[in-house]
Amino acid sequence: MTADLHLLTQGLAGVIALVVVATAVLWGFGVPHRFAPALAIARGAVQLALVSLVLSGVITDGRWVAVVLAVMFAVAVWTATRRIGRGTATLGIVAVAVLAGAGAALTIVFVTGAIELSPRYALAIGGIVIGNAMTVAALAGRRFLEIVDSRWEEVEGWLALGATPLQSTADLTRVAVHAALIPATDQTRTTGLVTLPGAFVGAIFGGLPPLEAGRFQIVVLAAIMAAASITSVVVARGLGPVRYRPTVPS
Repeated sequence: MTADLHLLTQGLAGVIALVVVATAVLWGFGVPHRFAPALAIARGAVQLALVSLVLSGVITDGRWVAVVLAVMFAVAVWTATRRIGRGTATLGIVAVAVLAGAGAALTIVFVTGAIELSPRYALAIGGIVIGNAMTVAALAGRRFLEIVDSRWEEVEGWLALGATPLQSTADLTRVAVHAALIPATDQTRTTGLVTLPGAFVGAIFGGLPPLEAGRFQIVVLAAIMAAASITSVVVARGLGPVRYRPTVPS
C-alpha cells in the first residue's frame, strides 16, 4: 500500500510539473486558451480513473464492451463536430464518416483473423481506431474550411462558370484529405525509429514477445490508416458542396 501511494505521488508530481511547463510556455508566448492543455490533462485523468474502474468489470463481457464502444463513438463524433462547427448537418457527416472508417477497418481486422475477435481486443483496438478517426475527421473538416475560406475567390469563379457546389471545391477536398492524413502517415512511417506506439509497448509489458507485439502493432497502424483514409474522404466530400463562404471555428 505504501509503495503504491509513493508511486502515485511521484506520478502526480511529474504530471503537475509537466502541466506547469506547458502552461508557462503558452502564457509566455501569448497563446490564446493557454489553460486548455492543463484542463485537458485534468479531464483526461478523471476520465481514465473512471474508465479504469468501469472496464475492470466489463472487459470480458461482449455486451458491455459494445456499450462502451458506442459511448466512445458518440463522444468522438461530438468532439470532432465541435471542432468543425456548422451544426447538425456536420454532425451527421462526421457520424457517417467515423462509422464508415472505423467500421470498415475493424471489420477487416477481425474477419481476416489478423487479430482475435474477443471482447478485450475489440475494446482495445476499437478505442484506438475510433480515437484516430475522430482526430482525422476534425483535421479534414477544419482544413477544408480553412482552404475554402482562403481560396473563396477561386470557388466563386467556378460557381460563376456553372460548376456545381461540389465541383467547385473538388480540388480543395483532395488537399484537405492529404493534409488531414499527414500526422497518421508520419506516425506510421517513423514507428520504431522515432516512436514506440502505445499498443506495442503495452503488448510487451503484457508479456508478448517483441515479434508478436510488432505484428500486433502493425495491424493496429494499418487499421488506423484505413480508418483515417475513409473518414477524411467522407468528411471532406460531405462538406464539399458550399454555396457561401464558410466560417472557420476559432
